[in-house]
Amino acid sequence: MNLVYEKLQKCYESYKAKIDFTPKVALVLGSGLGDYADDIRVADTLDYHDIEGFPVSTVPGHKGRFIFGYVGEVPVVCMQGRVHYYEGYDMSDVVLPARLMKLMGAEVLFLTNAAGGIQLGMNAGDFMLIKDQIASFVPSPLRGANVDELGVRFPDMSQVYDKELQLLVKKAALGLDIDLKEGTYLQLSGPQFETPKEVAMCRTLGADAVGMSTACEAIAARHMGMRVVGISCISNLACGISAVPLCHEEVQETADRVAPKFKALVTETIKSIGK
Repeated sequence: MNLVYEKLQKCYESYKAKIDFTPKVALVLGSGLGDYADDIRVADTLDYHDIEGFPVSTVPGHKGRFIFGYVGEVPVVCMQGRVHYYEGYDMSDVVLPARLMKLMGAEVLFLTNAAGGIQLGMNAGDFMLIKDQIASFVPSPLRGANVDELGVRFPDMSQVYDKELQLLVKKAALGLDIDLKEGTYLQLSGPQFETPKEVAMCRTLGADAVGMSTACEAIAARHMGMRVVGISCISNLACGISAVPLCHEEVQETADRVAPKFKALVTETIKSIGK
């Protein structure tokens, strides 16, 4: 058996032995949404440490557990703390949680993150609906022997982010009177923030926001046939656009400040997915 798939199966068996819950939506909580799951109707929780072989996040503010519950009437699994490539994990471990949530039964992967804004007119605290992505600067999560049980060797990526789900986000933002930007998200490896010239490169390539997660998870999810939707919280203007040196504290402060709006947008979108 493929070692990546074998590890995934062990994680799934560990989950099944502890949790009796089938989610429809899998939600990955980025910076600023870490406590989102505390406000939903919780049915169960599962600490990452209690899942055999599961990678554990080392980033401050990421609690490291799955929350199972309901947003409205929609059954969801919330990933409270994601794993990043820059933490030193293999890319197969970085996307293992997304794959595991698909095995749990989730049909939709809802990705959120904090990102640096590149698009002209963006401000810290804005939200950007992810319409497309650039993942060429990090290893593909599909590298190596294909896991046929998960998907095909050469999966199509012409529409990574589901158009119908994008419309639901737009409708939710309109109803909440939230100004929603749209654009392309580019993932770099991190953990260092980008240089001004790297940001200029990203803009030349067509990126509107840059971060250190999300794109690899989206690839793994599409490989498995999941529908994907994503929203970035623009936590800061990227280097060279802002004259202020970047720091993680700024990212967290901005994300925390706009968290109530972000939570409302995510909640309304998920409720509409269930209709």
